[in-house]
Amino acid sequence: MTVSIDMGIGPAGKPALLDLEELLATRLLVQGNSGSGKSHLLRRLIEGSAPWVQQVVIDPEGDFVTLADRFGHVAVEAADYSEGEIARVAARIRAHRASVVLNLEGLEIDAQMKCAAAFLAALFDAPREQWYPVLVVVDEAQLFAPAVAGEVSEDARKASLAAMTNLMCRGRKRGLAGVIATQRLAKLAKNVAAEASNFLMGRTFLDIDMLRAADLLGMERRQAEQIRDLERGHFLALGPALSRRPLAIRIGDVETGARSASPRLMPLPQAGGSEMQDLLFGDLGLPAAAPPPPPAPVPADELIRGINRPVFGEPSPEPLFPLIEADERETKTAAVLRDIVADAEATYRTPAQLYQDFGVRCRMRGLAEPPLDLTAFKRRLAMARAGEPAGATDDPEWAAALAMADDLPEDMLGVFLLIARAARDGRPCPSDEEVARVYGTHSLGRTRRLIGYMEARGILVPRTDMRGRRAIGIPRLGWTTAAGDPASMNEADAALI
Repeated sequence: MTVSIDMGIGPAGKPALLDLEELLATRLLVQGNSGSGKSHLLRRLIEGSAPWVQQVVIDPEGDFVTLADRFGHVAVEAADYSEGEIARVAARIRAHRASVVLNLEGLEIDAQMKCAAAFLAALFDAPREQWYPVLVVVDEAQLFAPAVAGEVSEDARKASLAAMTNLMCRGRKRGLAGVIATQRLAKLAKNVAAEASNFLMGRTFLDIDMLRAADLLGMERRQAEQIRDLERGHFLALGPALSRRPLAIRIGDVETGARSASPRLMPLPQAGGSEMQDLLFGDLGLPAAAPPPPPAPVPADELIRGINRPVFGEPSPEPLFPLIEADERETKTAAVLRDIVADAEATYRTPAQLYQDFGVRCRMRGLAEPPLDLTAFKRRLAMARAGEPAGATDDPEWAAALAMADDLPEDMLGVFLLIARAARDGRPCPSDEEVARVYGTHSLGRTRRLIGYMEARGILVPRTDMRGRRAIGIPRLGWTTAAGDPASMNEADAALI
């Protein structure tokens, strides 16, 4: 069966069709200056092919995350994860054929290149049995495959360029069909652009870009001028998936839109000179209102669970175990949680995987069904990892700490309780390594962002002495940790492992 995507209007008002199967076997290059309708074209292609093929969008500006609302793409906020976590997510994407948008908006260009490289490399390295067809759309491809070295680090440039080269040169055998879009062909690495067999060329003004576009379209140089005269949303199409001869098309409408719109003219404010001066310069001595805290990042484990939704086995229709009293049930539950925390291999496993393990361990101890649902399990696991003090259920001070934790995202509960326990007992501040272990990440930088997030919320007050030792206070509880070296694990930290 041939699947054709209606891209818009061609000559004589006929539909401009793109052969999806041919595109998956070849590849597509889109060029157009800013404002030419390049992103609109990509959106039309993505929306039209969404029911037929898995899609992965590398989005440096956050324009395509709106696809999630209409077409069910999973939006991956790259700024919230480490490179290792991004690679894990990418591996699951191939295994479970999820369509995603990798939003790189919150990263600097150097970090964007490293993140995209790790993500594409994980897609490329999937095992053979997972080589399902995937449409890989890369917007602003000149950022990830630059023709010349720029201001970014050499390591980032090499990794990103290698990943883009693999996508366009070797990706077809692995089911990866590259669709790359660029504002300027002259800035895009030639070995990446040369692998495309299909082209959609939009308006561009610089001679060097017009000549390269005309060359790819098989046009004579004197014909290159018409590329400069193209209207917004109009493109010249060529390739086995589009047309055997250059074809002028106008891209049709789309169902979704970017979060940012093109600037529009609007009336200026009516404030006069003196009033405007007051608005600009008044009350400069007063402290500015604190900005609202950033939204809590979705943990990588939660994101992966959203892609791969494992379900715990249904309980047996007949009771296999005798009824157990509540106190004994709680004792066994606590023992199972301690066993999981003591298992070094469980530290970086996803909550869903640990919940399955929790159910098996509960059955081995005579509990017919898991005594906790997934939400309650994650909370109790966080408390266990933080080393909940003995007799905590009867301790009103610790109850106050748990009440404070209710205002935090559930994935931060363990980190807060770890710090709270150290502060309550007057022990040295937990190290970054221990905070990372409790949070379930290898990224020490991410642990510092977590502490910074809680500081912005007014929950924690970190301070560092002249020796570089860190102490963290919890003002609402009146607790403060002793000073500890954030770079090394102290004995109290080690005792919890």
